[in-house]
Amino acid sequence: MLNDQIPRDRFLPLPHHGGCSSATRRTGVEIEFGGLSVDQTAQIILDLWGGDVHERQEREITLMGGVLGKVKVELDISLAKKWAEDMAAQALGDLVPVEIVTAPLSQSQLPACEALLDALHQQGGMGTQAKLGYGFGVHLNTEVPDAGTPAFMAIVRAFAVLEDWLRQSDPLDPARRLLPFVNPWPLALVDVLASRTDWQLEDFARSYARLAPARGFGLDLLPALQDACPDALSDLPPDQLKGGRPTFHYRLPETRLGDAQWSLAYEWNRWVLVEHVACDAKLMAALSEAWQTHRKKILSRRADFAQTVESLLADAGSVARMQDAG
Repeated sequence: MLNDQIPRDRFLPLPHHGGCSSATRRTGVEIEFGGLSVDQTAQIILDLWGGDVHERQEREITLMGGVLGKVKVELDISLAKKWAEDMAAQALGDLVPVEIVTAPLSQSQLPACEALLDALHQQGGMGTQAKLGYGFGVHLNTEVPDAGTPAFMAIVRAFAVLEDWLRQSDPLDPARRLLPFVNPWPLALVDVLASRTDWQLEDFARSYARLAPARGFGLDLLPALQDACPDALSDLPPDQLKGGRPTFHYRLPETRLGDAQWSLAYEWNRWVLVEHVACDAKLMAALSEAWQTHRKKILSRRADFAQTVESLLADAGSVARMQDAG
């Protein structure tokens, strides 16, 4: 399968869009895992990256001054009341992940996160595959091209028609699929993205808010849309709007510490492939037409469309061209 050809040992660069360089686009990284405490994790980061403890709270430590700047380590549980968080933490135990949140990083700094993942595993950190019920993820918060430009919508449309392939070519752990954090985009949203190329951003934001009014998708666009056009999201429940920032919030990757076939570079490169497809107008037209044809079938399964995507990507040489560009 084409997915097997995606490099796991190096981080490929983001492609340029519309003549605008992507070289300065930064990415924040969020890493969830089990097996270590907040204090243990903070010490591993200090040993690897240097710095000092800037702030310490009951379930959260902020580090500053290391080679990658500000890093937050926290128990990933956020409820309305502290007593509720205490009860949940006690009841769920190690099912509640520790999460590392980095500042926005340059593309040249991403290999340092790969080294951190190795260090976490060596010190007892565990990923999704380690225990039944674990459902830990890696989130990539990559800066968007200006949200008002055609490049932004091209990347959104590319993800829409590639998501089924991304999921089928490397299936998620069953426990993570059951959790309400990485749902696939609704069919109706993919339908409107595949059938239209003339989106204005506020028009799209209103459609997105109507068709996908939640954060728990493999690609969460609410932060980027809230940053660019908050008024278009005014009808959304307040608990789904956590603050705008000009980034794609790519939540689909899962943490697989200790898996020799997995790496952060691999997950990053799968996103880079999405952006490369967005740059290929001919391929995007073929994928969009294939989706519309697929949806007209009496029995149309998303798994079947993933096979169609595999064929179209292979015919276009997309993975090979992505590697050549790197």
